Amino acid sequence: MPHPLALLLGCVVIASSLSYILPAGEYERRPDKTTGRNVVVPGTFHAVPNTPVGPFATLMAVPKGMTDAASVIFLVFLVGGAFSVIDATGAFRQGVQWLAHRLSNRTELIIPIVSIAFATGGAVEGMWEEIIALVPVLLLLARRVGFDALTVVSMSIGAAGIGSTFGPLNPFSVGIAQKLAELPLLSGLWFRMAVMIPALGFWIWGTVRHARRHRRPPVIEAGPTDSSLPLRHVVTLLAVIATFALYVFGAVRYSWGFDEMSALFLLMGVAAGLLGGLRVTGTSQAFVEGFRSMAFAAMLIGVARAIFVVLDQGHVVDTIIHAMVTPLAQLPTSLFAIGMSLVQTVITFPVPSSSGRAVLTMPILVPLSDLLGLSRQVTVLAYQYGPGIAGQIMPTDGALLAVLALAGVSYDRWVRFCVPICAILFVFSLAAIALAATMGLK
Repeated sequence: MPHPLALLLGCVVIASSLSYILPAGEYERRPDKTTGRNVVVPGTFHAVPNTPVGPFATLMAVPKGMTDAASVIFLVFLVGGAFSVIDATGAFRQGVQWLAHRLSNRTELIIPIVSIAFATGGAVEGMWEEIIALVPVLLLLARRVGFDALTVVSMSIGAAGIGSTFGPLNPFSVGIAQKLAELPLLSGLWFRMAVMIPALGFWIWGTVRHARRHRRPPVIEAGPTDSSLPLRHVVTLLAVIATFALYVFGAVRYSWGFDEMSALFLLMGVAAGLLGGLRVTGTSQAFVEGFRSMAFAAMLIGVARAIFVVLDQGHVVDTIIHAMVTPLAQLPTSLFAIGMSLVQTVITFPVPSSSGRAVLTMPILVPLSDLLGLSRQVTVLAYQYGPGIAGQIMPTDGALLAVLALAGVSYDRWVRFCVPICAILFVFSLAAIALAATMGLK
């Protein structure tokens, strides 16, 4: 497999080629008061003049993609800087040593514990890009107990993806989709929980199975062997947990986004550095070191966004969606539900953003569901399940490729691990959608 940067740049070139091949078209859009976004108006698709994206415009899409993804990129930099400060205080290393000592005879418990924590973050607030900055800490823990880097990726961003896919709370995916479908927030909660628990359990089983097969001797780093946690380290680690908890509260209650999270972690990093004895200069230097370590990850996120920029400039995103959604109206109700999930999965490739996909597809699919007598809740499940599973191996997802790059795991190795598990989970999700359609889930 090519280098992650080469892979994404190749996808940008393919997107440019599609702007020459596919006919241009677009839907009309209107502002939606419930979500504060511009949403598609069903039945308004029409052809527009072709606007192929030339070679130089394709190159320009890369800096434009970075501009469009600025909030995410700055989040990665500031979260990375904050965690670099905390690492410089020694809190992370001492915390890892304490955890490894506590579970010295039961190290495999680390996998379910960490996986459940990240899955909860994914289910509650769509935790994804912010995981990038946690990779160095998790790698330190993995080396200490003898896990390989792929195990780290699986129990962090992999578990978060499962939580986000099947969870009932994520305000940036299921929350927006339910608003667009005019459904009460948290409706269908128990059905989603009943599906998420076995799905997460199966993912954890796959991770533990891999970790056992690729166990290696633990690496004990030179330094103090005291496994106790000093009070200042406890306070620092509690501040990290409190920062995530505060952001989750703000995201659910006040619809906070990436900028608010960046501000919280900037504050956390400064406070941790000063309380940890780094002083102003040491704290600043630790921030800069964190920025440096996150530069490649931020670059990948910007280049990934450039793929959508090219497709949007070529006016072919709506063409792709229209061509895939239109045939669904001819299907029986049960097949229509499954077909929606398959279509949403394919649309994830050009539109990896879950919120962006919601405002593009839900206004079209909800009226079709009403005409066929299919529950709107099932339409939201179809939007949620299939694409979330496919997101585990999405080559156009900059955050995923950034995590793999920082962990030193090649994309093809990750795909070989994921595909068997994701294939079973995908079939499981289709069965859940069919069951929900049969039940008439509201």
